Amino acid sequence: FAAAQAMGTRLTFAGMLAFCAVHSVRTASAMSRSALVTQPRMMRARHVTLSARSAAAMVVDGVPPPSGTRVRFAPSPTGSLHVGGARTALFNWLIARKESGTFIIRVEDTDTARSTRESEESMLRDLAWLGLDADEGPHAGGDRGPYRQSERGELYRELARKLIDTGAAYPCFCTEEELEEKRLAAEAAGKDTKYDGTWRDADPEEVRKKIDAGDPYTVRFKVPANKYFKIDDVVRGEVGWDAEATVGDFILLRSSGIPVYNFCVAVDDALMGVTTVVRAEEHLTNTLRQGLILEALDYPIPRYAHLSLVLGEDRSKLSKRHGATSLDQFRADGFLPAAMMNYLSLLGWNDGSDKEIFTVDELIDAFSLDRITKSPAIFDMTKLKWVNAQHIKALPRDELAALIEAHLTEAGVVRAGTDAKAFFDKAAELAADRIEVINDVEGLVSQALSYDLQATVDSGAAAKVVDDSFDELAGAVVESFEKGEVPTGTEEDFGDRWKAWTKAIGTATGRKGKKLFMPIRLALTGVTSGPDVGASIQLLALADGVVDGAVPLADRMAQLKELKLPAQA
Repeated sequence: FAAAQAMGTRLTFAGMLAFCAVHSVRTASAMSRSALVTQPRMMRARHVTLSARSAAAMVVDGVPPPSGTRVRFAPSPTGSLHVGGARTALFNWLIARKESGTFIIRVEDTDTARSTRESEESMLRDLAWLGLDADEGPHAGGDRGPYRQSERGELYRELARKLIDTGAAYPCFCTEEELEEKRLAAEAAGKDTKYDGTWRDADPEEVRKKIDAGDPYTVRFKVPANKYFKIDDVVRGEVGWDAEATVGDFILLRSSGIPVYNFCVAVDDALMGVTTVVRAEEHLTNTLRQGLILEALDYPIPRYAHLSLVLGEDRSKLSKRHGATSLDQFRADGFLPAAMMNYLSLLGWNDGSDKEIFTVDELIDAFSLDRITKSPAIFDMTKLKWVNAQHIKALPRDELAALIEAHLTEAGVVRAGTDAKAFFDKAAELAADRIEVINDVEGLVSQALSYDLQATVDSGAAAKVVDDSFDELAGAVVESFEKGEVPTGTEEDFGDRWKAWTKAIGTATGRKGKKLFMPIRLALTGVTSGPDVGASIQLLALADGVVDGAVPLADRMAQLKELKLPAQA
């Protein structure tokens, strides 16, 4: 007290005690801490622990000014990264790249009962797969970390102490039982159930005695009287709240010392220099509490952009019943990261034109927060598959071949360790215009390499082709094969040979157009639809030693020769 008085400092009793705490660290760390309003006995783990170490060491007396645009994605690691979170992350990443800013990943893991490191790693992998590289974060590092809230507890407690020092917060000794009684009584009387401020203006001497006695307490924020807080939301325009009418004095630190969500978020946004907060609309109501905390700490208020919900096609909140919603599942299903990024960007944003297919660079150039719409976005799986198909078509063939190789190898379709570049190149040629997701190639390749003509005929699926004198064309094909005239797919000039051969069969049977090509397809592939017949024959030739179960051309001709048509059955 003498030190404070010598400096001419005018403090409340609580403020004087807090001043002594900081001064003691600098001059005499052995000073008793039990008398601090902002710090109960350290030995009681169930009580709030507010360290008195130098505020300067924690940068709590000021916020380093941000350099350029700084945005953050702050997931809670309690499950998988789903569509809504992925879109939020993408919008933050796009604005950071558009404005040459900083994209921060911050893990909000203070929910110790539900948060897991496994979930965190899963989310970070999903973000990396999508291509959203962090400039700062748990893996990227940075000079404003730690980037996990669970590792920032001491900082939150320092700032809670600071808020008590300034009179913006206070210890509350109400027990859970007392709070429940107050709530029930208020409900019975038809009154507001907000906290009634029992300890808001308590006698400092009484507060000191309870702390000295080791009584547990929470730290509550003192909501200012007659306070109206408003923001100019980029998406929603001006939004404001009457603070007293909306919230009671809310908790900053629980009696266990664990900080609550809104306190952590406000502090982290400020100390990490976040200039723009882009997040889901469900967080809009949190803005009041966070804004009040920021103002009390004399920290800047960031710009806000609250995104509308993503709904299913039935206009209910998107959930598992609508199909795949997690990024990991989309990856497993064969969607491309660039296509996923493209489609997610269209959920609540457009560039003002009819353009729907964007490369990553085009998205960065076109994106702006002021083009985000207020209306809920509808997640359409059919549209997503269409977007993915357009990106597959645009892929360089060698990249598509590599993706096909990876999938077919993982699926066990091809023999592991097989050097079959030509096979995968041909599969890419076959698939490029026919698949919506990479996984579709499995069925396409299987169709091209299998052959069960008798089953197709017996099912009646090829009745129109069979009834049109198919036996005559089948005989001509078998005869041509036995003469060695049918191209096998191994020839360097296969394309020319194939055209010449089909023309010759047409001349021999008096057929052309669909009457020629449909029965040739049925005879050689055993089905009436599918990828190009010539390309399928080439793939079949390349499958030898690569894929087990492929039916060679010679075996197909044997089946064709022995085919039993309905009239002959």
